[in-house]
Amino acid sequence: MDTMASRFCIWLLTAGMSLSTFAQKPPETAQRPQTTIRAEVALVNVIFTASGRDGKPVAGLNPGDFLVFEDGKPQQVLHFSDWTQGSEVPLTIALLIDTSGSVKNRLEYEKQTAAEFFRQVLRKNMDLALVIQFDSDVNLVQDFTDDQERLAAALETLRAGNSTSLYDAVFLAVEEKLKPETGRKVIVVITDGTDTSSRVAEKEAIEVAQRNDVLIYGIGVRGDYSANFGVLKKFAEDTGGRFFSPSSNLEEIRDSFRAIGEDLKGQYSLAYQSSNQKKDGKFRKVELRCNVPGVRIRTRKGYYAPRPDGKLP
Repeated sequence: MDTMASRFCIWLLTAGMSLSTFAQKPPETAQRPQTTIRAEVALVNVIFTASGRDGKPVAGLNPGDFLVFEDGKPQQVLHFSDWTQGSEVPLTIALLIDTSGSVKNRLEYEKQTAAEFFRQVLRKNMDLALVIQFDSDVNLVQDFTDDQERLAAALETLRAGNSTSLYDAVFLAVEEKLKPETGRKVIVVITDGTDTSSRVAEKEAIEVAQRNDVLIYGIGVRGDYSANFGVLKKFAEDTGGRFFSPSSNLEEIRDSFRAIGEDLKGQYSLAYQSSNQKKDGKFRKVELRCNVPGVRIRTRKGYYAPRPDGKLP
């Protein structure tokens, strides 16, 4: 059994859970360039998107255009980056595709549009992506790679299964794959949102994403049974991502992926040193305001402070 699978099985035993094995194929040889973000414990990093009234990303904003608050108290911005004109910061994407029986009639659309998304977004020798399918099980069908065609080939192997383990898929994607990565970390999940078989709770899935600075984008696809898009909206709102609700046809799903690609190319980041230096491990609300008329900001709702033992959450 490989190292990751071993860790996963140990985690299952300690958590008292009985999920099936999070299968992994041999890792790819793709290597990131040496560009990384150096983590500073004293700094709070905030990735955000600025959009206009038309919903399109707004480029060219400056640090003076923003005010940031933590638990209602103003904070001083120490670092600011405009990524709308291109960025050397790597992007890591986990694509989670619902292959449960309820959405099997939409699966071919999902495969085609997801492959197009990878070709649109991934930069060679810079960004990495993986593909996870989830139904009653959560399976890694393609590990991290920057090879767009390998990702497309992995998508073609997907087949419809049974029930839906959405929360498990999000939790495991973060905990087992995205957690150690640097740079921008993103989950794109396409599903009807109705979880029927997870052992992890919705709250746990959201919290692990928040603790590890993962943005979640949701594409809600209606299947043959009930849908729960409220869950996808909450994932997106709490982490700073975005939710889309296409009418389950090919072109609208394609448009949703295109909008996510535009969003990822229209991001900014800033960092501040919190005026609250307590190491209490508590969740702290972050509010970011823009004083440019007509500009709306989308970012995560907050972060978890370091724990009393000095460790990050």
